[in-house]
Order: sequence, then C-alpha cells, then structure tokens
Amino acid sequence: MSNKLRTNILGFPRIGKDRELKKAEEAFWAGKISKEELLKASKEIKEENWKRQKEAGIDLIPSNDFSFYDQVLDLSLTLGVIPERYNALKNDKTELYFAIARGVQKDGKDVIAAEMTKWFDTNYHYIVPEFVKNQKFELFDTKAVDEYNEAKALGIETKPVVIGPVSYLLLGKEKEDGFQKIDLIDSLLPVYIELLKKLEAAGAEYVQIDEPFLALDIDDKTKAAYKKAYDAISKATNLKLIVATYFEGLKDNEDLALGLPVYGIHIDLVRAADQLDSVLSKIDDKKVLSLGVVDGRNIWKNDYEASLAAIKKAVSKLGEERVLIAGSSSFLHVPYDLEAEKNEAVLSKEIKRWLAFAWQKVAELSDLKAIASGNADAAVNARYEENKKDIADKKTSKLIHNEAVKQRVANIKKEDAERKSPFSVRKELQHKSLNLPLFPTTTIGSFPQTKEVRSWRSKFKKGEISAEEYDKLLKEETKKCIEWQEEIGIDVLVHGEFERNDMVEYFGEQLDGFTFTQKGWVQSYGSRCVKPPIIFGDVTRPHAMTVEWSAYAQSVAKKPMKGMLTGPVTILEWSFVRNDQPRATTCKQIALAIRDEVVDLEKANIKVIQIDEPAIREGLPLRKSGWDEYLKWAVESFRISASGVQDDTQIHTHMCYSEFNDIIEHIAAMDADVITIECSRSQMELLNVFRDFKYPNEIGPGVYDIHSARVPDTEEIIDLLHKAATYINPELLWVNPDCGLKTRGWDETKKSLIKMIEAAQIIRKEYGK
Repeated sequence: MSNKLRTNILGFPRIGKDRELKKAEEAFWAGKISKEELLKASKEIKEENWKRQKEAGIDLIPSNDFSFYDQVLDLSLTLGVIPERYNALKNDKTELYFAIARGVQKDGKDVIAAEMTKWFDTNYHYIVPEFVKNQKFELFDTKAVDEYNEAKALGIETKPVVIGPVSYLLLGKEKEDGFQKIDLIDSLLPVYIELLKKLEAAGAEYVQIDEPFLALDIDDKTKAAYKKAYDAISKATNLKLIVATYFEGLKDNEDLALGLPVYGIHIDLVRAADQLDSVLSKIDDKKVLSLGVVDGRNIWKNDYEASLAAIKKAVSKLGEERVLIAGSSSFLHVPYDLEAEKNEAVLSKEIKRWLAFAWQKVAELSDLKAIASGNADAAVNARYEENKKDIADKKTSKLIHNEAVKQRVANIKKEDAERKSPFSVRKELQHKSLNLPLFPTTTIGSFPQTKEVRSWRSKFKKGEISAEEYDKLLKEETKKCIEWQEEIGIDVLVHGEFERNDMVEYFGEQLDGFTFTQKGWVQSYGSRCVKPPIIFGDVTRPHAMTVEWSAYAQSVAKKPMKGMLTGPVTILEWSFVRNDQPRATTCKQIALAIRDEVVDLEKANIKVIQIDEPAIREGLPLRKSGWDEYLKWAVESFRISASGVQDDTQIHTHMCYSEFNDIIEHIAAMDADVITIECSRSQMELLNVFRDFKYPNEIGPGVYDIHSARVPDTEEIIDLLHKAATYINPELLWVNPDCGLKTRGWDETKKSLIKMIEAAQIIRKEYGK
C-alpha cells in the first residue's frame, strides 16, 4: 500500500450544474441583475467545484479555470492586451471584458467585438488576442491570484491554471504588418513572470501552464521562444510548474518539452497513447509525469484495465511520487454530472452504463489512484469489476450494430460524391430558375427563438399542450417570419427553424444510432451552451426529418425557400462520437442519411438547400501529417450528402469562425454552389484567401456580427460590401449575416436585417443592376 500517487485535474466545467452561469450572465446583460449578483453566482459555481473535488480526494485541484466568457480573454485582460478601440472602457473592467467579447452599443458607446475562433479542434471558442508591432504588456488584472486566494479562504489549496506565454502569443493575431507575434516574447515575459511571482507570494506551490502548441507542428523560432521563456521563468520563481500539453502527442517536440526546466510535464494518453514509451525513455530523473488517461473530450467510461496498464508502466520507471493520474485535458468539454440524467426514456439504462461525465471522471481518477497504489477498498473493487463488465458488454451490444447500414457504406461509389455537371453549367440553370438579382440577400437559417417559442416546446414536452396545438403555434410563427422577410425584400427565404432545439440535436433525435441527455450541457462560448447528442451505434434515417416544415414554408412563400440541414461532418464533430470504429465510417453513415433528406427536399420542390458545415475546419487533425486523410473523407462525406440532386437545385453551405488559408482547395472541392462564411469581425480579411485561390463558386461573406447585440449602420455594411467586391467578383457575391439568428432578440434582428437590405439595394445600384 502507498499514498505517493497523486491525482491531477487540468480544468473543470464552469457553467454550473444547471447552467447557472448562463442564466446569470444573460440576466446581467439584460440589466435584470447587478454586477454583485453576477459575481455571487460565479462564486457559488467555483466553490461547489472546489469543494467537491476536495471531497473526492483530488490532490491537484485547479483554480483560474473558471471564466465568465473565455480563458484566453481572461489572460488578455490580465496582461493588458486591450485593443485601442476599447480604451474608453478601461475604468470598468467588467464592462470592458464583455465589450471585447460581445461588442457594446449603448449610452453613446459603440464598439465592435473582438474576433472569435475555435479552440484547436474543439467546439469551444476563444476571443483572439490582437497584437500590434510595439505591443505593450502590463499586469492589468490579477484574476488568477484572486481566484487562488478565493479558494484558499475556503481552506482549499489549488493549482492555478494559466495559458503559457508561447501558446498565448500563437493564439493571437498580428493586426499590423512588420512583425511576427512570436517576437513579442521578450516584452511579454517580464509581465508574465510578474503574474507568477504574485501567485508564489500568495502561497501557491504548483502552477499549471497550458502549452498545447507543444503538441502541434511548430517552427524553429517557436522552439527557441519556448526555451527562452522557460529558462527565464525557471530562474525567476520557485513554483512547481507543470507544463500541460493536450489534444495530440509531443512527437517531434518531445526533446524540447522534456528538456524544459520545469517540475512536470502533462501528456495526453487518450489522443496519443503511443507516446508513453518514448516519453518514459527520454524523461530525466527528476521530472514528474502527468498521465492524461481519463478522456477530457468524450463521455465514454474509462477503461480501467487500459489506464492501469499505462500507470503501472510509468510507475515502474519513475516511481509513484513522480506520477500524476490525470484527465487528458480540461473537463471543460464534457457535461457536469451523469447522475442528473434521471429519465430512462431519454437515456437508456444500458447506454448510461457506458458513460462518464465530469464528476464521474473525477471519481474515475480517484478509483484509479486507489487501485494503482494498492489502497482499493471493497467499494472501489466492486466498481473495478463493474467497469470491466461494462467495457466488455459495450463491445458486443446489439444496440450498436446494423448490418444494412454497414453494407450501404461499403457500396458507396465514386459517382455518389459527384454532381451531374460542373458549377459553370449549374450556375446558369440555377440563376434562370431562381431569378435572383445581383448581390442576392438571404439569412443563414434560424430566426430568434423567443421565450414564447421555448415555452411552447417546454409545454409540449411536458404534455401541457397537444401535438396539434404545438404544430399550430409553430406554423403561425413560421408564417409570420416568412411574411416579414418578404416585406423587407429578402431574396431567398428561410422558415426560421422554430420547431428546432439545436442544429445537431434536432437531427440526431430523428436518426437511429443517436441518444440524448436532459442536462448534458457543454459550453461553446460565453453563455452559449450546447447539448451534444451521443452517437453510440450505426446511423440511419428511418423517416424524413425536415421535409414537412420546408414544404409548408414554401407553400406560404412567394419567393424561394431554403431547406435547412446540418452537414455530416458537423453532426459528427458536434456530437460525442462512438470510439469503437473510425470516425470516417461514422461520418459516411451520417452523409448517406443527409443525402436521403436532400433528395426528399428536392422532390418537395425545395430548390435551394443549405447543408451547414461550420465544423469542417475544427475537425482537422492538429498535426498536418493527418490532414490529407481527414480532408479526403470529410469532403467526400459532404459531397455524398449534396450530390443526389439535379443541376438546377442550388446547394449552399455555411462555415463559422474558420481560417481557410491552408484548406481552401478542399473547401473548393466541396463544390457547394454557394458558401456563406463569418467575415464581419475580421472586416472581410478572410476573403483574401478566396481571392488568391480564385475561388470559382458563389460566396456570401457575413456583413454583420450576430454574436453582438449592436445594430450595424447601413454605411458600415456598404463599406464591408465594397471591401468584399475588391476581393470577389460582384456577380458571385451574396449578402447575409454572419450566422443564424436564433440567440438574438427580434428588435435587434429586424433593425439589423433592414439595414442589410438597405445596403444591398444601394450596392446594387452602384454596380449597375
């Protein structure tokens, strides 16, 4: 028996077990609660997280993993990286913080939000730091120290978590020419070290420094920056620093990472289990190794046997005192608590046995420590036996396998992923059929889901209103939405999606092979939470999913109506995916289901069909060596879903917050007739790559930011369209918002879309049509 092994948690969900943070933030933004009430809500979430982790016996409990919006934005404020346009707001840090995240338009203040993009290959988003050539850094905020002290006041010793200096710079964007962001390391380090010294002075013993870029492809200049940074940090502080890498293996950066003068290194053994042997052969005789054996990205129960084998191997080489048992990454990316799932009609007992959410993963860490150190009591041993049984049963369950689906995937032919004619031919047929003007206008899909709409859904689910009553209410709302779009002059309409809860969940609920949760919420950004479906088995479409609503919408509309679908790659990426077969196979199963829906929509006289793929880029492997394989099956899956229609049916796709530079040829290979992208926050800069590539198809760059409550001026939109027309042939341009309007209010939506239509009408006259 031993007590030398320790457990380590890299981060924890911060939205609250019942989305308390979301509710408090949205109430604060609406002016319904005070800043003090918002802070009280956050305090309660943090305290519960810390106390429960302590009760579970976790040795290294994280602090500063809480955030009101995003941990990168937190560090930007801490380091004083505040774009000049927000200077007038610096006297109120809360107002400043949310203005950077969301923009602000009130009391004479009008400033746009900072750019937002995906956090590596997750569906979490972060606010992109903006750097200028002579960037100044200062310790503007001490959130990391404050939260460490907050936990300490409760009698809980924590390990503050801070994004590493090199990764922070690499996450940012150069906002002017003449420098490289990595060159800012020299001016950043003194302030970063000042922060670490304050943590040390407050009494912190350990600090976790997240350096995920150590698991990515990095150049020699970046490697030199890592050496410089950690040499300086190690000389300036006596903190026990644990450098955390995750989402990939160290690979060619092993020597660099293991050579850093720090207390310990964390490695991800879920995404890169094969790196353990190499790391153990190279690690020095003092460093601690944190083993990421419990999956921080997915919801499947840990395989104790496999994890214990890795722990045993590390302990035999390093000794127990130098091994930490950890999650593979922060648990931010999984829901709070499986015990909240009470309804077996939603989540069956058999499938529930295979799952573990954040608090179950905490328990798994404690169990693994007890078993590996020989301290397992009867209860732990019973859970160990149950774990072995659950893992074995999952491998043979009849719930998972459908031979007809497997055979259909095996029979996919090359022509199944090809449209009948090239775009140049399709374009002429589509324009003749749809009779669209220059700079045609549309929206991305959803319209505001008001409290009333959400209350109808809730009442229907509770049995308080009948299916007929619910259907009548939704049809009235849909018709009203269509009539308003026609009134203001939108060219291609949408039905508003009032019948839908979430763009992935809605489809998953109608596909075999998916299951769901009631409270499995995960943060996407800020107060935006999603409830990802769980793909547990082979996927098939038992019936049409959207045809009835699209057909109804077209029947009451005078203009073309878009059928709205979520694409196979996005459904895959935004779900918790089965881990017993290749993701490519699962994606092609989904693609065939969507293809069937596309064909049925066309039969129902829907001549414009949008297949959203906002997650194409986030699915990219973090190492470029894996890109070709992924992009081949991802693009093929999209094309399978879109290629069953005639040439005069126009296929749209939509992509969110993505950098397209290095995958533009694959975006073009998707061969969508129209692609809409989020562009407003980047001021159309994203179009550079489409111009340079000579992107052949039509494109709708977003002209206003729907993630901000501010209403754009007509002139602002005209200016963006002028910029777009310098990049792209005007005859290929569409006019649309950045994204769907589900989370916005009707007042701002109407004002913004009227401005958009005004701008489109003016720009058409300028270009002669």
